[in-house]
Amino acid sequence: MTTDFLPPLHERHFEDYPVGLVAEFGPARVSDAEIVAFATAFDPHAMHTDAEAARSGPFGGLIASGWHTTAVMMKLMVDNFLNERTSLGSPGVDELRFPLPVRAGDELTARFTVVAARPSASKPDRGLLHTRIELSNQRGEVVMTQVMMNLVRRRDLG
Repeated sequence: MTTDFLPPLHERHFEDYPVGLVAEFGPARVSDAEIVAFATAFDPHAMHTDAEAARSGPFGGLIASGWHTTAVMMKLMVDNFLNERTSLGSPGVDELRFPLPVRAGDELTARFTVVAARPSASKPDRGLLHTRIELSNQRGEVVMTQVMMNLVRRRDLG
């Protein structure tokens, strides 16, 4: 099942995310300036903030913080996958992994696969989605994976 079955973003509710739904969005390009700016503010390791120092490090050059990589995915999710009006937040993320670094010039694409969906037993106005997320670069190499849980408002049940 692909995004061909998704209604427009502003109309999406819990019922629009069936198990098996696969949606891809992107690319989002990452620049060296963005890598340095994000890391300077939030993850000031030299491998993220100092191109010269990073060249002699284990990655042979500047790489994005994993948190920056996750933030790029989040932007793709908010802009394309989850309706901000019906998304009620996330109680957590499982299995967050960064198998390969993200480098300046990489173009990242997010693939969202709904792996579980159930209405809330205690709050019938919402449901819980479990979505496997893979972020890949322009070569098709996976640079981040996670399983995210999201609370999503259901359509009016009245």
